[in-house]
Amino acid sequence: MGHNYHVSYFAAVFARTPEGWVGAEAMLAEAEHVDDIADLMREAAVESYGDPVVLLIEQDDDWFAVVRLDGQDEPRAYVSTIREDTLGSLFQQLVGEIPNGDPGGDPALLEDLGLDPKQLTDLGDSAIPGDALLIVAEQAGFGEEFDRLRD
Repeated sequence: MGHNYHVSYFAAVFARTPEGWVGAEAMLAEAEHVDDIADLMREAAVESYGDPVVLLIEQDDDWFAVVRLDGQDEPRAYVSTIREDTLGSLFQQLVGEIPNGDPGGDPALLEDLGLDPKQLTDLGDSAIPGDALLIVAEQAGFGEEFDRLRD
């Protein structure tokens, strides 16, 4: 049996603009380091002049991650389940040393946008990642953009 290393994931960046939130699909295939993720988010922000920028990722119905970037700060992240695969290890750089299979990061990272930290941690336990991210997007105010990109 050969291993199939193809991993299906969905990732999108949302930036807040004066006209509202703008979303774009994010290509993480080239990202090897956490700085690459920050750069990718900054590019999205520059195009829309938005702040903050939120990156939502879900992989294979296994885990999701929420990453937030404000200006020149370091990105903050919450990951529902740490996985030591290629994409997962990228986010592990953001949240520090967390045991494989545990959640990690900052569940309060979107609190000012209306997402309760407890709700975010509960979603990691109770919802499949795609559904969890839709709820995150709706709570934070960009559900329509998320829906549009997801279809």
